[in-house]
Amino acid sequence: HVQLVESGGGSVQAGGSLKLSCAVSEYTFTSYCFGWFREAPAKEREGVALIHNDGTLTYADSVKGRFAISRDTSNNTVYLQMDNLRPEDSAMYYCAADWCWPDASAADLTNWGQGTQVTVS
Repeated sequence: HVQLVESGGGSVQAGGSLKLSCAVSEYTFTSYCFGWFREAPAKEREGVALIHNDGTLTYADSVKGRFAISRDTSNNTVYLQMDNLRPEDSAMYYCAADWCWPDASAADLTNWGQGTQVTVS
């Protein structure tokens, strides 16, 4: 199955930016959805952003206007640009992938990487 490796997390002050990267082991962009979900202590897993195989983008309401998901098919990488970060964005962020379905959420995808920590103070 597809393997995913995240990078780019770190610690930033509120209002700052980070860009997460997800290296994908094989070219599956024409059939898979790719997304990001996050997990924080005492909180439910939250699907943050998703890019469908046709390029359609969806976002959680909590990040709309601040986060942007994109993909670079030439180097098999998915990105999450995060701007205007807030303390409540602090979480472990996971890149995820799976066969697409119409109302897919990143939180439902079954392949994911090891995660990268984002801390906003």
